[in-house]
Amino acid sequence: MTLVALDKQTLATLGLIARKAGDAIMAVYREGAVAVTQKSDDSPVTAADLASHRVIVDALNQAFPATPVLSEEEVIDWETRRHWQEYFLIDPLDGTKEFIKRNGEFTVNIALIREGAAVAGVVYAPVLDNCYLGAKDVGAWLERGSDIQHLGGAEIKRAVPIIVGSRSHQSAEMAGYLAGLGEHELLSVGSSLKFCMLAEGRADLYPRLGPTSEWDTAAAQAVLESAGGRVVVFGEKRPLDYNSKADILNPWFMATAPGWDSN
Repeated sequence: MTLVALDKQTLATLGLIARKAGDAIMAVYREGAVAVTQKSDDSPVTAADLASHRVIVDALNQAFPATPVLSEEEVIDWETRRHWQEYFLIDPLDGTKEFIKRNGEFTVNIALIREGAAVAGVVYAPVLDNCYLGAKDVGAWLERGSDIQHLGGAEIKRAVPIIVGSRSHQSAEMAGYLAGLGEHELLSVGSSLKFCMLAEGRADLYPRLGPTSEWDTAAAQAVLESAGGRVVVFGEKRPLDYNSKADILNPWFMATAPGWDSN
């Protein structure tokens, strides 16, 4: 099997694909109210989710024909994917609830998984026109129009840590953790933008003590880790990994900004 190159060209290609998917999402978004269907797990799906899925899968199959794709909208059985050494993991519209609420806090997530690790990722927020890109041993950056901001490197010292949490998914466990944390500032943010805020240095910690799926986290984890941050299983030091079991649910995890461990 020929592995996908981990370089800026690959990230540029994934960025273009994510932007095309974002265009498909925005075409639905601009229509106003959209029909919502409930999937078997009671999560919502819209025409925008499906349109983005088709754009991404078609483009990935054309650009990287040898690499399989796992999407939230087209789950592959475990007996097939357990043998994958490398694959693309996508969430065509992360933050569907935010899309429905029309608050702009939703993203397109495209990750490259290699031997269980998220080694490259692109997160595109179409309303904001923010495109976050990162790959292992390549680096991470944010493209906003013609402006390019490199992510990571500088440690930001704050007297009070800034914590990001889910806007639509709260848990009693999270409330208990925050109660014992001491003085902090809490920001509620939708989708994988929480990881991206850490990569930018706009927040310090993202504790997730509630359910997520692997496609929710992979792309943004790759961006954050490429910027120098960390995403580990909560209470452990091992990185959050992928495709190691039949179900696609993540354990609880803790994401930290670049330099946080030395603060």
